[in-house]
Amino acid sequence: MAHDLEFNRNEDQFKQLVQQLQAKAKKTKLGGGEKKVDEQHQKGKLTARERIAYLTDNGASFVEFGLFAGEGMYKEQGGCPSGGVVTGLGYVKGRLCVIVANDATVKAGAWFPITAKKNLRAQEIAMENHLPIVYLVDSAGVFLPMQDEIFPDKEHFGRQFRNNAKMSAMGIIQIAAIMGSCVAGGAYLPIMSDEAMIVDKTGSIFLAGSYLVKAAIGEDIDNETLGGATTHCEISGVTDNKFPNDQACLDYIRSLFDKFGESDRAGFDRATPAMPKEDPKEIYGLMPVDRVKPYDVIEIIRRIVDESVFDEYKALYGKTIVCGTARIDGWAIGIVANQRKVVKTKKGEMQMGGVIYSDSADKAARFIMNCNQRKIPLLFLQDVSGFMVGSKAEHGGIIKDGAKMVNAMANSTVPKFTIITGNSYGAGNYAMCGKAYDPRLIYAWPTAQIAVMSGASAAKTLLQIRVNTLKAQGKEITKEEEQNLLKEITDRYNEQLSPYYAASRIWVDGVIDPLETRTVISAGIEAANHGKVERFNVGVIQT
Repeated sequence: MAHDLEFNRNEDQFKQLVQQLQAKAKKTKLGGGEKKVDEQHQKGKLTARERIAYLTDNGASFVEFGLFAGEGMYKEQGGCPSGGVVTGLGYVKGRLCVIVANDATVKAGAWFPITAKKNLRAQEIAMENHLPIVYLVDSAGVFLPMQDEIFPDKEHFGRQFRNNAKMSAMGIIQIAAIMGSCVAGGAYLPIMSDEAMIVDKTGSIFLAGSYLVKAAIGEDIDNETLGGATTHCEISGVTDNKFPNDQACLDYIRSLFDKFGESDRAGFDRATPAMPKEDPKEIYGLMPVDRVKPYDVIEIIRRIVDESVFDEYKALYGKTIVCGTARIDGWAIGIVANQRKVVKTKKGEMQMGGVIYSDSADKAARFIMNCNQRKIPLLFLQDVSGFMVGSKAEHGGIIKDGAKMVNAMANSTVPKFTIITGNSYGAGNYAMCGKAYDPRLIYAWPTAQIAVMSGASAAKTLLQIRVNTLKAQGKEITKEEEQNLLKEITDRYNEQLSPYYAASRIWVDGVIDPLETRTVISAGIEAANHGKVERFNVGVIQT
C-alpha cells in the first residue's frame, strides 16, 4: 500500500513502543541478574529458562505468559522479576504442555503473592485446556515477610495443591522435577504429581529444613541426609528416580512424553496455514499510537488472518463492532472487533468509533451465538471506549442490548481469546471479554490502555472529588495548586493505564508485539483443542 505522512508517523511511534517492549522483556528475562545466573552455573545447575529451552523441542515456539508479572512491584524487597517463575506453553516430543519453572535467581525462587497468582494461572490454563503440565521445582518456599498475603486465602499458595488433586482426578498428566530446594508446603506440589524425579546433590525436599528441625525437636542433621536424592529415592520412596544433573533429568521427562497416549480432541477446524497477503508489519503504520485518532479495524484484521481473507457478518448493520470469520494459522476463528472509525447508519445517525451502540451489541450477541452453534473459537480485538450513553441510547434500550451481548459472551463455551489493541475502558472491557470473562489467553499490544475510564476523564473526576473534599475541610486552593494537583493525579492514573501495569498484576497474560499475535492465538486454539466443548446455553436473553 502507498504510505502517507500519517502512516509513517504512526509507524515511527509504534516501532518505538515495540523497541521499549523488547528492551523491557530482555531485562526481565535476566531474572535476578547475571551474577545470580553465574551462581546457578557454578552449582552445576541450569537456569529456569535454560531448563525450558533444553526440555522443549528445537525450533518449536514457546509461548510465554506472565513475563511481566511483578513488574514494578515489591520495590522495598528488591523486586520480583517475572514473579520469580517462568510459565508458558511449549512442545515436548511434539506434545503441547504447560511448563512452570521456578527461577532460583530471584530470591532463591521464593513465593511472593504474585508468584502464587502466576502459578495458579498456569494451572488454570492446564485445567481449561486439559493439557499436561510440567513443574521444574527450585524454590525456597513462601517469602516469609509477606506470608499473610500469600498463605491463608482461597487464591493463595495452598490452592495449587488443591489444583494438583483436582487435575489428577480430571486425568491431566502432571510431571515434576525437583532441581533445587523444595521446602515446607511446597514439597507437596511435586509429590502430588504423577511422577516426581530429583537431581542428585542439588535437589532436596522436606517439610522442614535442618535449622527448623533443630529448633523444633533438637535433632542435628544436614539437609542432604534429611531430604536429598539418595534419602528419597532409596529410603523414603518419596521420589521416583534420581539423576546426576539437570540435563539427564530433563532427558527423562522427554522420554516420558514420548510414550503418552493421545487424548480426545475438541474438533476445531484447521486448514493448511497461510500467511496474510497484506504485510503484518503495516499494522505499525495503520494503528495510531494517539488513542483518539480513528482507523479502520478491518485493515488491521486483514494483516492478522490467513490470506487476508475476512468474511464479514452483517457488514451494513451495527457497524461500530465488526464481526466475521477467518482463519489464523489455519484455525477457523470468529472475530469480534471494535471499529474505531466514525460510521453512519442507514437512518443518517453518526456513530463514534470504539463505542458500543444497541445495534452493534445486538449484532455481536447473535454472532457469538452462531460461533457457539458452529463450534468456532472466538477472538475479541478490544479497542473500546464503552457503551453509548445519553437519553437516546437509554430510551433505545442500550442496557438491555448490552446485557444480551454480555450474556452470550459470558456463557460462550467455545474457547475465547482476547487481544487488547487500544482502549479497554469500563463496561466495554467486560462486553469484549475482559479478564473477568475467562478468555483462555488475554494479551495486550504496547498501545493498550486498561481502566474504568480514560485518563483525561478520570483525572478531572478525581480532581473534582479532591477539591470538594478540601473545601469540606474549609481549605481553598489556588488555580495553580489545582493545576499541579491535576498533573499529579493524571500522571498517577496514566501509570495505571499502562499495559505493563496490567501485565504486572496478571490482568493480562503479557504485552506482545502485534507480529506475535498469530503465534499466540494459534497456540491458544491448539491448546483448547485438547479439551472439549460443553453444550451452549445462554439462559434468559433480554429481548
